[in-house]
Amino acid sequence: MQQSGEVIYVVDDDISIREAMTDLLVALKLAVISFESAESFLRHKRDDTAACLILDLELPEMNGLELQTRLSETTNLPVIFITGHGDIPSSVRAMKGGAMEFLTKPVDRKVLTAAIRAALDLNRDARARQANMASLRNRVSLLTPRERQVLPLLVKGYLNKQVAATLDITEGTVQIHRGRIMRKMAARSFAELVRMCALIGIPSASAEDPRGLLRGRNGLE
Repeated sequence: MQQSGEVIYVVDDDISIREAMTDLLVALKLAVISFESAESFLRHKRDDTAACLILDLELPEMNGLELQTRLSETTNLPVIFITGHGDIPSSVRAMKGGAMEFLTKPVDRKVLTAAIRAALDLNRDARARQANMASLRNRVSLLTPRERQVLPLLVKGYLNKQVAATLDITEGTVQIHRGRIMRKMAARSFAELVRMCALIGIPSASAEDPRGLLRGRNGLE
């Protein structure tokens, strides 16, 4: 189930629960770090790896729902709630906040294992998407200002001569820019280049303002 470097965080103010949860997860060959409060968890510097959080609903000072809200502002860490006194409003709020599961103590081992597997899968996927987006934005940053003008016109489907006329350059220059764009973006085909642009939100060319194509979008001024 687990891949190298992945970790399960457990936050519960009851030491017996933390120890029992740790024993269970270690038996499942999962790396575990436990905390007695939301504050101590927030102070911990988390590794840059796939993870999930098993979180008690009722905690002193900052409760589980408050911690979930705080985390949602800065991270996509999946949360599995556990509680000894669950109620419908709390469970509804937790699930609306994006919780993977809302489980009651004592927690069923199979249900918990399935929830952890799903949470780790979700976090791996989210991290992969983030890494891909960061890579694409980095490639776009390598483009020259002129290439950033050419790119959305090409993506919209303009022919080389149309791009040349729009930007007042020669078709030969457009072809050179196109080749450089393909190399810098590491696109194996034009169709792949179009998909890349769709992912990072590069807009289509504006007929009214063809020279300001990327202004104000994705930091590409």
